[in-house]
Order: sequence, then structure tokens, then C-alpha cells
Amino acid sequence: MTSSNKYSEFIRSRHSPRSFLPDSLPVDDIKQVLEDAQSAPSNSNTQPWNVHLVGGEKLQELSAALIKEFDTNGLNPDFTTDYGEGVHPQRSQQLAAKMYGLLGIERDDKNARIEFVRENLRFFGAPHAALLFIPPLGDRIRAAFDQGTYTENFLLSLAAHGYHGIPQGMISLIAPTAREILGVEEDHKLIAAITFGKADESSPVFKTNPGRAPLAETVIVHGIDDLELS
Repeated sequence: MTSSNKYSEFIRSRHSPRSFLPDSLPVDDIKQVLEDAQSAPSNSNTQPWNVHLVGGEKLQELSAALIKEFDTNGLNPDFTTDYGEGVHPQRSQQLAAKMYGLLGIERDDKNARIEFVRENLRFFGAPHAALLFIPPLGDRIRAAFDQGTYTENFLLSLAAHGYHGIPQGMISLIAPTAREILGVEEDHKLIAAITFGKADESSPVFKTNPGRAPLAETVIVHGIDDLELS
């Protein structure tokens, strides 16, 4: 298998736009994406994804409540937002610098940066969002991993249907408000939302290239002598 493999080209072409058109997707396509996501593997087939699919006026209500809470009280996440030190926060900062540069937001323009946070809470104008809650299973680490496999299936299915999606950690940073609006139990913790629809390809951040670390920086090889990473 080489980099010219069509599947490799497909998964590497998927990207996260940050601007969507308001047009709703056909319900048959949404159902197909959900069925594709549902086929994801999980620990012992526990399938610990609790998904709240939101659109229309309910999504507008949720967005307004999130923005109000953010403006009034700030963030209230279920899980830590700490990226630690070293390369991980650096990668996040590099992506932010790229996006802000494309949007013409200066480093010291605090108001513009806060408004971009609000744009996150507007779901970037998308018509649909799937909020992913983790039920109370142990320390939830395995369930969080399973949420990742579900999310990847969801995103790739969207791409296969000609649509776009973006996993939004920002939505999970105001978790209690999301639970209140959607009627979710307190012990179900919000890990992310998948915002999706038809991307606005005219947006300057339609295809922000975040870059990827070289394999040698993230993979340690044991016992495969002929495999060279760069």
C-alpha cells in the first residue's frame, strides 16, 4: 500500500471547516451517517455512546443558552482542559495562530477572539450537531476511547456523502447548560459535539491546514527492523 491508495487519499482529504451553510441535510443521509457511526468498534461491544442529535429551533435554543452562559459565567467543563506543557499546547497554539491569521484577528484583539469563541457556540452556522455524552462507566477512559472510534466513523461517513463535520471540544466546556437544554442526566458527561452540514467553501477558514507531526515524533517502533519513520 502506498500514499496513492484511494482510501488513504480519502481519509487524508477529510478536514474540519469552521463555517457552514444553513441548509439542512436530507434525513435519509443523516440516518445513513448515524448507522455508519454505529458500526464503530467498542470495548467488549459496550457501545457507550449516548448521542443527542440536534437541529432546527432546538439547535438555536441550545446555541443561545451556551452563549449566554459563556458570557455570564465562563466555562464549566466535565473534563480537564489542561494540555500540559511541551509539544501538545504548542500544536494547539500553532493552529490558533493559523486560523486567526486567516481571519485577520490580531494577537492582542481580545474582543475578536472572544467573538470567535461565540462562533464556536453558534456551531459555525451549521444546521446540525451531534452531542456525545459518556454514561457512567468506571473512570470513563475506555468509553472516551470508544467515543473516538464513533466520531471518526461519523466524520468519514459525512465526507463519503459529500458533507463536512468538525468535532468541537468547545461545546463540552459548557456541559451543564447543554445537559439542561437537552434533558440529559447529570451523570452523563459531555465530551464533544460533532457539528455538521454543507461547508461554506467561501470562508477563509474553509480548509485550514493544521499540519501533522512527523511519524518519528509520535511513533516508537519495536522489533520491526526495516521500518524507517521520518
